[in-house]
Amino acid sequence: MIALPAAPPLSTKLGFRGAVVPVGRLGGRRSGGAESARLGSLLPRVEAASPWEEPKAGFMRRESEPAADSAKLRCGSSAAGASSLSTVGKSTNIVWHECPIGKLERQKLLNQKGCVIWITGLSGSGKSTLACALSRELHHKGYLTYVLDGDNIRHGLNRDLSFNGEDRAENIRRIGEVAKLFADSGVICIASLISPFRKERDACRAMLPDSSFIEVFLNIPLEVCEARDPKGLYKLAQAGKIKGFTGIDDPYEPPLDCEIVIQQKGGQCPTPKVMAEQVMSFLDQKGFLQA
Repeated sequence: MIALPAAPPLSTKLGFRGAVVPVGRLGGRRSGGAESARLGSLLPRVEAASPWEEPKAGFMRRESEPAADSAKLRCGSSAAGASSLSTVGKSTNIVWHECPIGKLERQKLLNQKGCVIWITGLSGSGKSTLACALSRELHHKGYLTYVLDGDNIRHGLNRDLSFNGEDRAENIRRIGEVAKLFADSGVICIASLISPFRKERDACRAMLPDSSFIEVFLNIPLEVCEARDPKGLYKLAQAGKIKGFTGIDDPYEPPLDCEIVIQQKGGQCPTPKVMAEQVMSFLDQKGFLQA
């Protein structure tokens, strides 16, 4: 018979990493301090790693061989042990927990396939305009979307990043990781940001399986973007008040093999609705608008 620890004071609180559960109410049932303390000692403290990260030399290290298929972790399982601990980047002793409800189940519920539509182009090319128009058209047809706008993300998640080369690369990586989560949830995620370098865009593409990364290149001439200048940034860059501005004193690398190219026809830029319809036609042809 296992001896239980002495009952803690009634002020004891239990929870996962700061989440607090008042003593006396666990699972909807009244319980005393001793039982609460005993249950608290059994609660695992784990964090999630990424299922997309494949073991690579110098990047991911497993402490020992993975457990047999029959012992794979399930949501709520207490089978987590030293044999399943991993190191990913700077994160150590972490475990990935699988849940019985996965991407296929979520897509079936939404009757659509999760994907990332990555809109790239110069500042002023119409990326945010297209993103919002596409989201609106899909919403009206009953599809669930979410827009990750480059400037919007810098108001919160990426507010600690500047516009130097290293921080801009990290900005894109973070947005790629968030977009991947939206796609895994079954949502059609629309990311709109300059993302000037192929290497960084390709790294985001590599995060997603099953060809669910759709790169849309807004191929609008620089002089048109400069004439639009909706934020007044080109004028500031040309006056030397902004350094490293894409298209002025920093390069933009156009995609070499993207899924969709949107450009002028007869010297005229397509309307937001026409651009959105072009992307929606691609989604329909590739089967993303049904589970």
